Order: sequence, then C-alpha cells, then structure tokens
Amino acid sequence: MGKLPPPPVPANRKNLAPPPAPGFIGWPHMTTLLLWDIDGTLTLSGGAGMHALQCALAKEFGVDRSLADIDYAGRTDSYIVRQILGKIAVPDTEFNINRLLEAYLIELPVALRNPGTRVLPGVAAALQLLAARSDCALALLTGNVERGARIKLGHHGLSHYFRFGAFADDSPSRNDLGPVALRRARELLGVEFAPDRVFVIGDTPHDIACGKVIGARTVAVATGQYSLAQLQAHAPFHALSDLSDTATFLRTLALLD
Repeated sequence: MGKLPPPPVPANRKNLAPPPAPGFIGWPHMTTLLLWDIDGTLTLSGGAGMHALQCALAKEFGVDRSLADIDYAGRTDSYIVRQILGKIAVPDTEFNINRLLEAYLIELPVALRNPGTRVLPGVAAALQLLAARSDCALALLTGNVERGARIKLGHHGLSHYFRFGAFADDSPSRNDLGPVALRRARELLGVEFAPDRVFVIGDTPHDIACGKVIGARTVAVATGQYSLAQLQAHAPFHALSDLSDTATFLRTLALLD
C-alpha cells in the first residue's frame, strides 16, 4: 500500500466579516435581526447539494451509491456527512468529515449549473428592500458550511446581502446555531437585539425549532419540502406560502404598517 494522502485543509470557514473598528459603539437605530436559511427558503439548488456529495463520495471513498435515504432537509452539512459515513461504514473522524466536505465543495459549483437552480419568488425584492433599511440586519442561520453557503448564494449574486451568520462549521446541531448568530451580531454590530425583534426565516420544522431555542419569532415559508399545513403544525410565529407578496412579508416582520 502507498502512503496515505495528507490531511485535507479543514472545511471550516474563515469569518468573512471584518472586526469592528476600535471605539466602535454599534448602530443605535438597528433594531431588527433577520436570520435566513438558504436551501428551500432563499434558493432551490435542483438537487445540486446531494449530487455534489455523491460525486465527492465516489471520488474520495470509491463508493457509488444513492443518497436518497439520507435525512437532509433542515439538517447541517456536518450532520449529513456523518450520516453518509455511517451508511458506508467509514469512521466519522474529523479527517474523514473534512475530506468529504472538501471534495463536496469542489464539486458544488459545477453541480449548481443545472436548470433546477433558482432564486425563490419574492426573495430578491425582499432582500433589496431590507438591505436598504438602517433598522435591519440580515444574517444567515443555515445548515451549510460557510464556504458552501457562499458558493450557493454567490451563484445567484446574493451573498453580499449577508455579512455574517451561523453555519454547520459552528456545530452539527442546528439548535446550537441561534446562540452563535446572536453572539456574532453583538460582536459585529454592537447591538443586543430584543428576542421579539429577531426573526428566523426558514422552510422546515428544524428552522422553527432552532428559532424557538433563542426565543426568536419564526417565519416559515412553504417553498421547500414541507407544505404550509405541515409547517403550521409546528406553531411558527407566522407561515407564508412564499415571499412573493413583499408587503405581506414586511407586515409579518412589523416593518410596514
């Protein structure tokens, strides 16, 4: 047998948001924090994520198998990768997790070039309006590793709307990510957001659950795998079919009379 390959570069992201300048005292007029999921909420990838993981699995571990039995909706990338490694009886060591994630991140940009990849209705208009407001901060609360999140959003020209966030790099458990997002908001913006002015926007029951962990208001959108009725059964603060009615969405956030 030949020598084992060197360990891959860890898939952990570097925080892309610069630290506050010395003497920074925050934005006193910023009162609302919007924490966004990506897949099924902002965009659809046409199965790009699973396809990229299948290609990565074949190239790195020589395993060609369907991933249809993997529980991925609302899960973190690190959780999904651990599931996959378990299915193929490979130890879920940090080395193997990073090896598969690195290969996945290489495959992802190519996988996104498919006709099913698109920005969901109303998203672009909502982000443009919200980003122009001085009282709102937009951030990510997503199960993607940050580099994967930036690749997916960058494919559609949306990454610049989100200066920071909480990602699968921070924890394999989605319910751990809300506190991380709030801490980064305090550090980068100098603002302690009131719980009733923090909104978690997502398309799965996992998004609703992680929002409730931090006492945030949850806005569920039925643009992913779950119907409006299925989402409403988990008692979000509000549930919408999609974000195509910008005025209704802003009223949900109490940002429009």
